[in-house]
Amino acid sequence: MTLSDFPQTAPLLLARALRCSAGPQRLWGPMDVQLTAGVTWVTGGEGRGKTSLLRMLAGDLVVPGSHLQLAGTGLQKEPAQYRKKAFWMDPRTSAWDQSSPLQFWEQGKRLWPLWNAEVCRALATTLGLDEHLAKPLYMLSTGSKRKVWITAACASGAELTCMDEPFAALDKGSIRAISGLLEEAASGSSRAWVVADYEPPAGVSLAATIDLGE
Repeated sequence: MTLSDFPQTAPLLLARALRCSAGPQRLWGPMDVQLTAGVTWVTGGEGRGKTSLLRMLAGDLVVPGSHLQLAGTGLQKEPAQYRKKAFWMDPRTSAWDQSSPLQFWEQGKRLWPLWNAEVCRALATTLGLDEHLAKPLYMLSTGSKRKVWITAACASGAELTCMDEPFAALDKGSIRAISGLLEEAASGSSRAWVVADYEPPAGVSLAATIDLGE
């Protein structure tokens, strides 16, 4: 496991003593992470714990003895407030299958206080979701469901936005659109974006790289 190119400016997120195991085998850690605004790429081989790291950073998976602080809010002391500042959605989840994209996004206003409805509407159109907005999510293809989560990620306004393989199962036009959004996030965003994937997002200047090894 290696961490490279960590920024020297004040971090938006501080995480201490993170670690990941598969049964009795320690995959990595303990590890400290510092993230500033911009795009951080998380890479590593299959089964190396990339998704687990995203869940830890977002407060969805809590490691005993760890400590995380995001935009001045500590996960251990204020877990509910911390999670309102972090976006994470498992792209394989079925938890929202009975809801439509519109219903899920309406809940987004409650889950993430900085939700931007204008961004949500515009990106839904860009990604070709308009014809699916009233359908229950179980009726959508894998790629369309992933677009729903990506739209929510961008609209959430969350200080920390975690995206797991955002380009998987997407058409070329959607890949270009999301790459463009990440390019903007790399240069002018006040948010920390963490992208876990086998390859770095093309054309995006990275603030940091976290390599979990092969």
